[in-house]
Amino acid sequence: MKKGSKSLFGRIVAWIHLWPSLISAVLLIFICLTGTIIVYCDEVIDWVNKDVLYVEHTNKQKLPTEVILAKFREAYPKRRNPGYMIVYKDPSRSIKFNSFDRKTGLSFIYMDPYTGKVLKEDRTIYFFYITAHLHASLLWHGPGSWIVSICTIIFLIELITGFIHWWPSRWTKTTREQSFSIKWKAKWKRLNYDLHNVFGFYTLSICLVLTVTGLIIAFKPLQKLTIASFGGDTSHAFEKSLPDFKPEKQPYELNTVIERNFKRFPEAQAAQVATFKMDSSGYYAINFARMIGLKSSDKANHVFVDRYSGETLHVAKSALMHEKVENLYWALHMGTWMGQFGKLCTFIGGLISTTLPVTGFYIWWNRRRKKTKKPKVTLAAR
Repeated sequence: MKKGSKSLFGRIVAWIHLWPSLISAVLLIFICLTGTIIVYCDEVIDWVNKDVLYVEHTNKQKLPTEVILAKFREAYPKRRNPGYMIVYKDPSRSIKFNSFDRKTGLSFIYMDPYTGKVLKEDRTIYFFYITAHLHASLLWHGPGSWIVSICTIIFLIELITGFIHWWPSRWTKTTREQSFSIKWKAKWKRLNYDLHNVFGFYTLSICLVLTVTGLIIAFKPLQKLTIASFGGDTSHAFEKSLPDFKPEKQPYELNTVIERNFKRFPEAQAAQVATFKMDSSGYYAINFARMIGLKSSDKANHVFVDRYSGETLHVAKSALMHEKVENLYWALHMGTWMGQFGKLCTFIGGLISTTLPVTGFYIWWNRRRKKTKKPKVTLAAR
């Protein structure tokens, strides 16, 4: 960014800020762009499926969850249980299942909670699934994940050195104007410099959050350290104390459990129920939240319920803290940490992150051309 003194420290910071980013520029642009595309995935999916989000119900009572799942299996006999289902507080909303097929990939199945009819199977989620894996591993499991992680570390270093480089050696009226405002009417070179310098500063905090949470998600030891730092249990040992599966017993109606907890958490608008172990689990694991996203929830409340008595299970605080911390760093990375405001901030931060390597390269290229430009030689008159 801004050129400071010619001290050794200043030259080292400038070198670190320049060369690693130049080497990884193309990959950084790709990683940032794919991450930005994912931010509004939930809204895009809802828009594509706006015709089946609501149902015209005449029945007063929803079908039992076991019946709904039976109808799902009847419609898709070759598939495993769906990963989860989302039930909404609004009685006119349809139920949404996350389902995977080996041939077609991921999809959302929309069903009428009053009739059990399959309303639609939509594969828009599969596009975002592929985009997410491009973002995380370049679709190259193992080596690709390491490449993305190294690029993320480089970007973190660029953000820190960029801030150091941005900081003026003296705070004057002129340096304040240059540091905090963009000269929109200036020539392109100056405008490009301001876009890199000023926008980089204003989105620094967002970019840092996205980068740090990305590294937490990428490295499991860092995940465990983060969860443990907040008092969370990283072992999942608490699951052994939860009720066992008892096929001979009649399960407690899940709809009743969900309705009861919607009253317990009045801000919650949706409930995400883990259904992939529905044939072997003696408890319900439910996430109640204001907004349920693909990977995280806004203001999430995690509840474990005995499948046969319907009673809320009192699990250790460390186990609940694990769920909260894990949801928190995913929410910060996906942008669901404060509803639509959080998504907007994340989208803008991702968009500007995508442009920083481009504007930075253009600054370097112009300076390089200026240094290598040969002076004109005037021939003396004979």
